[in-house]
Amino acid sequence: MADKVKAVPKGFRSVNTYLTIDGGARALEFYKKAFNAKELMRMMYPDGQKLAHAEIKIGNTIVMISDESPERGIRSPKSIGETGLRLVLYVRNCDRVYKRALKAGATSLMEPADMFWGDRWSEVTDPFGHRWNICTHKEDVPPEEMARRAQDFFAKMGQQQG
Repeated sequence: MADKVKAVPKGFRSVNTYLTIDGGARALEFYKKAFNAKELMRMMYPDGQKLAHAEIKIGNTIVMISDESPERGIRSPKSIGETGLRLVLYVRNCDRVYKRALKAGATSLMEPADMFWGDRWSEVTDPFGHRWNICTHKEDVPPEEMARRAQDFFAKMGQQQG
């Protein structure tokens, strides 16, 4: 008897990331350089000009990518002028991957810093308008301690903004 097809394809999770890009083929190269992505597959539209669908693996996660299709209501952050999401990438060395992303063409939004929740955290925007938090988990912080640290953190932020 043949195996049943699984509802979630091999290598995927219940919730997955599908990035819409203006310049999908260029984005694949950027993600390879910045995040050591491995290209799993690439399918171009028949005209050979636009990326219909691609899959890359970053760490243990498959990310899907396609070029934007404004005629179908699918637009990239560059076309819209903003993005409503951030991608959080956990790596062994936040500082090294942050620098590699900048060298590959990302723009810094926040240099690596130790955060109250136990992560070393940084933020970049890739050349295609997507925001990435590049992080290394350094400490498991108990809830009570995290609440105390959060109060201190937000109090300091208020002083800086006020």
